[in-house]
Amino acid sequence: MNRRFSWFNATSLTLGFAFLYLPMLILVIYSFNASKLVTVWAGFSTKWYGELLQNEAFLGAAWITLKVAVISSTVATVLGTMAAYVMVRAGRFAGRTLFSGMIYAPLVMPEVITGLAMLLLFISLGLDRGVFTIILAHITFTMCFVSVVVSSRLATFDKSLEEAALDLGCTPFDAFKSVTLPIIAPAVISGWLLAFTLSLDDLVISQFVAGPSSTTLPMKIFSAVRLGVSPEINALSTILISIVTVGVISASLISKRNIARQRADEQKALQL
Repeated sequence: MNRRFSWFNATSLTLGFAFLYLPMLILVIYSFNASKLVTVWAGFSTKWYGELLQNEAFLGAAWITLKVAVISSTVATVLGTMAAYVMVRAGRFAGRTLFSGMIYAPLVMPEVITGLAMLLLFISLGLDRGVFTIILAHITFTMCFVSVVVSSRLATFDKSLEEAALDLGCTPFDAFKSVTLPIIAPAVISGWLLAFTLSLDDLVISQFVAGPSSTTLPMKIFSAVRLGVSPEINALSTILISIVTVGVISASLISKRNIARQRADEQKALQL
């Protein structure tokens, strides 16, 4: 059913996008400001990007954040996929309700409570706070998101494909590796990207479990902003926005190409 154009819809859409993206646009513009005062325009300049690349504190925090995000999202994807497979395929078993509750609890648990609980756990275990504890904490709260994404795909998966592979002599592991995993791979990749983004963006939990020598980039930005927004923060934010934009556009183009290729293959199969 086609909807007619109305000024109310156009105005609402414009105001909504302006509310979301106009602050980002202003931030990007002022990242090229020559003045050290972020509210006073003094001409076009890229010197703050050069100073940002020479700022060892920001570079070190960025490296720690990237390392934590890659490791934690990878481990969380493996554990979350295993948990989703058990939830969907294992059927009824003793402790299923408790198991599912423990998996989905971080979804609704406030991050302050999760961070405090992880802090008390690490103190009781005698672990020194650092990169390792940040990784453990990020695995804990990102695994549930991966589990939700993968389990939704497994719920609509045609189980007869696995049964056919088992009838042809595959072991359950071979059937999962050769049949199930390639089909649910888009969901697994989406779960990894979601876990990577959540880990990259986390601030609250990281503040509880981080040590003095393991400051992440969100923590560094937050501590710097408390003293006032600097042009280097604007430059760093612009770089992050550019990376996200390129990633979203690339993912959209790859998705469209895969859909077009799949449709072409289907048409060729119908012609044969």
